[in-house]
Amino acid sequence: MKKYTQLRSSLCTLLITLTMGMTLTAECRAERLKDLAGIQGVRQNQLLGYGLVVGLDGSGDQTTQTPFTVQSIVSMLQQMGVTLPVGTSLQLKNVAAVMVTTSLPPFAQPGQALDVTVSSMGNAKSLRGGTLLMTPLKGADNQIYAMAQGNVLVGGVGASANGSKAQVNHLSVGRISSGATVERAVPSSVGQGNTIQLELNTSDFSTASRVVDAINRRFGPETAAALDGRAIQVKAPVSADQRVSFLGALESLDVTPAQTVAKVILNARTGSIVMNQAVTLDSCAVAHGNLSVVINTDNAISQPNALAGGQTAATANSGISITKDAGQLMMLKAGTSLADVVKALNAIGATPQDLLAILQAIKASGALRAELEII
Repeated sequence: MKKYTQLRSSLCTLLITLTMGMTLTAECRAERLKDLAGIQGVRQNQLLGYGLVVGLDGSGDQTTQTPFTVQSIVSMLQQMGVTLPVGTSLQLKNVAAVMVTTSLPPFAQPGQALDVTVSSMGNAKSLRGGTLLMTPLKGADNQIYAMAQGNVLVGGVGASANGSKAQVNHLSVGRISSGATVERAVPSSVGQGNTIQLELNTSDFSTASRVVDAINRRFGPETAAALDGRAIQVKAPVSADQRVSFLGALESLDVTPAQTVAKVILNARTGSIVMNQAVTLDSCAVAHGNLSVVINTDNAISQPNALAGGQTAATANSGISITKDAGQLMMLKAGTSLADVVKALNAIGATPQDLLAILQAIKASGALRAELEII
């Protein structure tokens, strides 16, 4: 009886430990809803403007090659009441035509400051030390939403003399902190109606179903309903204050997302290979061998004797060598992770380009249980 009690106690302890371990694992995998989805209508809007940077130390646009810079200066001077004589040719070195870009955050109000990026569009050597003149920033609807002006901060530095040049970082792009002021707000539909719509960052029916279950457990049944694999409709309070509190609690909700689709990303330009944890393999065999062809050419001069009537001629002696490494056959068992496969292929001397070809062949044979994407 005592042994039975001890065994029962041990089994209960093991069961509790396993349950706690599973709970901790699930909690570790849980993510906040704000990291998995966004609210429809809460988005940024890109702004763009054309302006002039002045005050450069001789590193501006070469006006003979950038006529739009001269046209912009003439137009600006006319607006300020300065009329240039007809036929005047401006030779300026301290002015550069630039494009100004920024993003208007959601719920931005007039008077709010934004950071802007200033990029040269001509042949200016550097924007260092320049000042951006007042530039209107427009949206996709061609309406002005902000005005930008200020001193351009460039993170690079460069110098040149007598044909020698040294440069650190980029000199043609700068940034102005709080350099733009919002002039117009973008209307938002988040505060309208009695429902909001969540949009998952990645379409997944399993994750959408789990999000709906988590919301209904937290806020009551029939609060959320999935419209498809991405969109989820959620009932929300009508009052603005209550809706903000509700959205704050909704974004902080922990949800365990479903396992993503198995995918392998191959970058053919750099030889990089990235895979996720869902990638698996079936049983297959991989053979690897290298064939190298090396051609060496030595240039020589054929010089005739002093009394001979021949001419000096250049000759080329070429040597060709072909080396073939012994192929190695490697057996991969079913269920082997792709990380182990890549490690084994690296061990036998496979280069990144070889890995690209091998993975494509494994995929073509049907042994690679993953989606292969080449970028």
